[in-house]
Amino acid sequence: MRILISNDDGINADGIIILENVVKNLSDDIYVVAPDSNRTGAGHSMTIANPIRVYKHDDRHYSVNGSPTDSVVMAMYNVMSTKPDYVLSGINCDANLAEDISYSGTIGAALEGSIIGVPSIALSQKIRLNEDIDWSVSKKFCLDVLKHIFAKVSIPEYTILNINFPSVCVDDVKGVRITKQGKRVVQNELVESIDPWGNSYFWRGVGHYRHTDNNSDIETDLGAVNAGYISITPIAVDMTCYALIDKLREIF
Repeated sequence: MRILISNDDGINADGIIILENVVKNLSDDIYVVAPDSNRTGAGHSMTIANPIRVYKHDDRHYSVNGSPTDSVVMAMYNVMSTKPDYVLSGINCDANLAEDISYSGTIGAALEGSIIGVPSIALSQKIRLNEDIDWSVSKKFCLDVLKHIFAKVSIPEYTILNINFPSVCVDDVKGVRITKQGKRVVQNELVESIDPWGNSYFWRGVGHYRHTDNNSDIETDLGAVNAGYISITPIAVDMTCYALIDKLREIF
């Protein structure tokens, strides 16, 4: 089984190293192709106005001076001789839940894999604000979750699986829940300051709202992870709002 691993945190991120070590228990045919630096928030963007460069670290590890989408494309059409059986994106440092999937480069890499025609999975580890990240849940449960998916799940075309691990003690993980995308009110935080030349600038933060545990609907990805479950959400590339099609046809 050939597996491509990518991410949006960069080729040297802790999460991608952890994921590769986990996947070594499932395959000896692994390629790691990821951005050369952190591309958090890149979403499903691609580079078209600048050249893309691929840097070879060894026969199985490459970095790309572009987005997670660029990394998957370059892996498929430049680095690898044949397509992989799976694309795995992650393990991201912090969860990708609810509206996060619109911005997430972790999700973007998996979406690109799916569009190219390869079953793809995004994986993320929730963290606690102002605390050291604890990867223990990912390390313990990632292998079993992937084993079950590889053996028993046929991921449909143009669909990915979005897996999020909760930030709890290993013994407090309640199990796995299959969930739908949650919803929360996004509260962007803009910090204004002055640069050395006296000009104002703004720094956009991810917001403390991403680290609140006030969503209790465990049928959603957000509520399930908050409650201590591992969440698996199927996400489709097709973003059509079918409920509006007939109404719009009546009007136009």
